[in-house]
Amino acid sequence: MTTIVLLVVLVGIVLYIIGLYNGLVTARNGYKNAFAQIDVQLTRRYDLIPNLVETAKGYMKYERETLEAVIQARNAAVSGLAGAKAQPGDAQAMQQLAGADNQVTQALGRLFALSEAYPDLKANQNMMQLSEELTSTENRVAFARQAYNDSVMTYNNRRETFPSSLIAARFGFQPAEPLPIEDASHRAAPKVAFG
Repeated sequence: MTTIVLLVVLVGIVLYIIGLYNGLVTARNGYKNAFAQIDVQLTRRYDLIPNLVETAKGYMKYERETLEAVIQARNAAVSGLAGAKAQPGDAQAMQQLAGADNQVTQALGRLFALSEAYPDLKANQNMMQLSEELTSTENRVAFARQAYNDSVMTYNNRRETFPSSLIAARFGFQPAEPLPIEDASHRAAPKVAFG
């Protein structure tokens, strides 16, 4: 009888450990899925930028430097996104993505500020539509970033609390890094005011 009780207790412990492990895997997959949503929105944002620049080119003939800065920032951000996509949750990849995305935000801010000096550009239907899509995408990025950071917090809490921390350490569950916001200007979508 004692061997049966011992066997039941042992099976219970094994099932508990399996449950802890599966919970860690589920939480890790949750933050990776949340990052995939950031990837979708940032890719959409970065795909809109060349169209925006092309629309502005015809009007802003003398602002070549600003247009090139926007494209360079966009290309750096696409590269940062590819690195982060390969390692969601990695601290260095998240920092690089946040820095590159901040450069895009700053370059777009300069572009929109300059566009104020071109009334025909401000009134251009294509420019207005692209600006509206970009603003909408900025909001989606903010929501996706929040969901990702929440998932990272859930995962990190799960891997750091006892007894899951024992399983996490034993099976190599690494901490995940949230996607930081570089500065206060990035906390809100860029203001776009045409007309």
